[in-house]
Amino acid sequence: MVQRLFLSVFITIVSLPVSAQETFPVNGTHNESHIYYYFTNATVHVDYETTIENASLLIQDGYVIAAGDGIKDPKGSVKIDLDGKHIYPSFIDPFSNYGMSKLEKSKKQRGDGPQIESKKSGAYAWNQALNPEVDAAKIFKTDVNTAKELRANGFGAVLTHQQDGIIRGTSTSVLTGDDNENKMMIAGYSAAMYSFKKGSSAQDYPGSLMGAIALLRQTYYDSEWYMSLQNEDEYNLGLDAFLANQTLPQIFAVTDYLSAVRADKIGDEFGVQYIMKGSGDEYKNIDYVQSTDAAFILPLNFPKAYDIADPYDALVVTTEDMKHWESAPANPAIFEQNSIPFAFTADGLKKKEGYLANIRKAIKNGLSEEYALKAITYNPASLIGLDDQLGTLEPGRIANFLITSDNIFKDDSKIYENWVKGKQYIVKDMNAIDLSGSYSVNVDGKKYMLTVTEKAGKIKGSIKQDTTKIKATVLLDGQLVSIRFVASDEKYQGLVSLSGKVNFKSGIWDGRGQNPNGEWVKWGAIKQKKVKDKKSKSKGKSDTVKNEESDSLSAFNSELSSSIWAPNMAFGFDSIPKQQTVLIENATVWTCDTGGVLKNAYVYIQDGKIIAVGSGTLNLSFVPIDLIRIDAKGKHVTPGIIDEHSHIAISRGVNECTQAVTAEVSIADVVNSDDINIYRQLAGGVTASQLLHGSCNPVGGQSALIKLRWGSSPEEMKIKNTDGFIKFALGENVKQSNHGDASRIRFPQTRMGVEQVYYNAFTRAQEYELEWSEFFQYYDGLKKKEKDLAVPPRKDLELDALVQIMNESRFISCHSYRQSEINMLMHVGDSMGFRVNTFTHILEGYKVADKMKAHGAGGSTFSDWWAYKYEVNDAIPYNGALMHQQGIVTAYNSDDAEMGRRLNQEAAKAVKYGRVSEEDALKFVTLNPAILLHLDDRMGSISVGKDADVVLWTDHPLSVYAKAEKTFIDGICYYDAKKDLELRAREQAERARLIAKMLEAKKDGAPTQKAVKKEQKLYHCDTVDSEY
Repeated sequence: MVQRLFLSVFITIVSLPVSAQETFPVNGTHNESHIYYYFTNATVHVDYETTIENASLLIQDGYVIAAGDGIKDPKGSVKIDLDGKHIYPSFIDPFSNYGMSKLEKSKKQRGDGPQIESKKSGAYAWNQALNPEVDAAKIFKTDVNTAKELRANGFGAVLTHQQDGIIRGTSTSVLTGDDNENKMMIAGYSAAMYSFKKGSSAQDYPGSLMGAIALLRQTYYDSEWYMSLQNEDEYNLGLDAFLANQTLPQIFAVTDYLSAVRADKIGDEFGVQYIMKGSGDEYKNIDYVQSTDAAFILPLNFPKAYDIADPYDALVVTTEDMKHWESAPANPAIFEQNSIPFAFTADGLKKKEGYLANIRKAIKNGLSEEYALKAITYNPASLIGLDDQLGTLEPGRIANFLITSDNIFKDDSKIYENWVKGKQYIVKDMNAIDLSGSYSVNVDGKKYMLTVTEKAGKIKGSIKQDTTKIKATVLLDGQLVSIRFVASDEKYQGLVSLSGKVNFKSGIWDGRGQNPNGEWVKWGAIKQKKVKDKKSKSKGKSDTVKNEESDSLSAFNSELSSSIWAPNMAFGFDSIPKQQTVLIENATVWTCDTGGVLKNAYVYIQDGKIIAVGSGTLNLSFVPIDLIRIDAKGKHVTPGIIDEHSHIAISRGVNECTQAVTAEVSIADVVNSDDINIYRQLAGGVTASQLLHGSCNPVGGQSALIKLRWGSSPEEMKIKNTDGFIKFALGENVKQSNHGDASRIRFPQTRMGVEQVYYNAFTRAQEYELEWSEFFQYYDGLKKKEKDLAVPPRKDLELDALVQIMNESRFISCHSYRQSEINMLMHVGDSMGFRVNTFTHILEGYKVADKMKAHGAGGSTFSDWWAYKYEVNDAIPYNGALMHQQGIVTAYNSDDAEMGRRLNQEAAKAVKYGRVSEEDALKFVTLNPAILLHLDDRMGSISVGKDADVVLWTDHPLSVYAKAEKTFIDGICYYDAKKDLELRAREQAERARLIAKMLEAKKDGAPTQKAVKKEQKLYHCDTVDSEY
């Protein structure tokens, strides 16, 4: 820590705020004494980078007057000699709920139906998860007990708010003293607070993470429209408050690092830079997190080691969780290394005592002490614009400071006092005897080693006999000490009871006691000296010392970074693979193009594209230095498999079931790049997927088109420059009439009603498009000044998506089974001017193939699923072949994480059921889904110029014996069977290392948690995620 002289002269006059409550009458005489408090002979940490030894601190009326050396003692001051103790600015927690009222979520009783509309009375927002009008300053009440706990753990101020809802209203900055609210509040409106959690709202919408994102985006658009209205047509207290709150710092609480980036994307869309309240897992992809340009508030709720003494218990703990246990304490150090500003919060800790303990743990894991102090003092104050009042001990700042026994980050350092706005709060009597330490105890010639620890006022002792440690009861009353332990050695067998006096600041104890035979004996104890750190006592560290610390930190972070995989779980990469120049030779190549199947052929890949394909030998005029030649004799090469209907890699909900039309939600907002099913499907030759919304409403959400770039971020996985797609659904899932009597509220309840939902939705979309068209015509005819006053229509994300369908910039994939409903939707489309791009599932497609062809629809179906519910009673395994024979672009899809691993085998069933040619059968999972997704110009076949999405198989690709040996995406080998074996061996070694480390931690007394198996939730069309 850089140490420099902060203040060497006494400041005689400082303009300070008035600390008294001037507006409050006093029952009695006024007693404003204006006493100076003068603390001397201390090590004063003025701020995170300024430490002055043998210095003084002067305060008056709750504010700092001066801090440094050379400060004179004012006449009449209260002088306090700290005898070498340390003074720090008190800690600040920027994410707390201190003093807020307790909220309970509205509990639905058995038999309760959906809650479609808000039950909040008043002119507020339409959704109960939107609470921008909540004002923490009006709710805040001083809580004496909680304030005491906060002070005991070093906090002098907190930013507190009602942690409820997606938009949570404003927070308030308060001190942790026990005076009334008027004295404790520093700033009434400190920050606007957000999250993706709906909180206590019992309203159904949103029912998924993507729904929460859509709701927040729509609220931003609504606020812009509302602001232009100037209260002419609608008065909304919620939007009024939301707009007013935009001038404050904006703090967004997320539950994982992926959601931090999701929130940031919303902020970027509306010109808002959020401060992120993180989750502690940001180290998993720090570059992705850094792209947000956000400051973070980091939790310190590091996971406990798992109790895995039983090897069978270890089997249920995932590698990801084991690695998180090891890596989480280094998260702050990785932030510091990457120059991402952050502050700490105690939020998430069951006990506040863990706050300082875990900061010390973070320091042991690479965080510098200087930045640790910055993260608990200056940074939290700076984030909310209160650094002119809090966070340092500069003149004019509020006198919030700690008196500690030593460097605050030493394990045995104690907080003696916490002064809040110049008022003393004693945490631990600094004049009390501190017994902590190790002692050599001599009982009538027999020596023992006694270790005494003191935590939260409780004294614990242990006696070491050879290699055995036994419990010792140590009691202190004033200067009188007593020790009791059960001895088991060559001299004593039984209870030893000692009583005596503590002398010389606990350096020597002596007295008399009784041995196990009841005989009185003399005893004594001498405290063992600690080995002092050999550090310079000068006010500045030498360059050598600083460089050594820097080198040590760099080495630590380098070692840590190398142990973080991408993603940080089983089969994650040590480093992301790079594009390669590859020549596959002597293979059987299934082009899925006009070239057909080529024997003894080659495929040449360079810069992520297919450069050449043909039979025989490729003669290269120039052989690149990095060329990788693969002799594929006896093996087969195909285009990468494309899954037209998948539900893998989605976070916190595949369905937004809460309304009949949810076109505003998008799977693209919730792509989960850390789903192990990405890797598993790469092992099955899948290179691209359409991630579809579920099927619980007639108009569902928008799709995401991705390539399975394992180890990449969600944004890197998304296929760029594609057409938009959206999920529609027919059948029993959407009408929900079979969900029980209580659920018969949401329209529609019949298949007839489903039809009317479509007509109504597209009628509204036509009116919406017309309204915007008329506005633009009107707007174009206005003068410049008039344009500034023009009020545009309200932007509606739901209707925007439907207009895109009508304008053929977004295309429908419709979940469907029965002939009658398929005909119905095609009729609605023909009537309203839109086309169904793909009927997915479509198990009765064989009945309507001619009408599908006339409409221009394709079909993506199962190979041989039937009779799994009543509405698929007429399904047959020949469905795909029959549609194909009618000229329908036909694909086979998975709709299932497991089936996605063997779509090549599903394609083979088209040969069995319907005698489809092998080439055409393979196209069911390659070229045809590419056509359906409008991607056939760049993938789906092995053609020159297309993306190098290629699979090398060990056998005939339609054989049950075929295994993917290598899977390339854009010329990058994301799956290699040989590399897979290496990853398995690495996995085994890593787990063994982590298990040994956890067992050692448990042996050393670290707290543990029970090993509990976590089942991954696999999504299907009808999955409703109760976890959200």
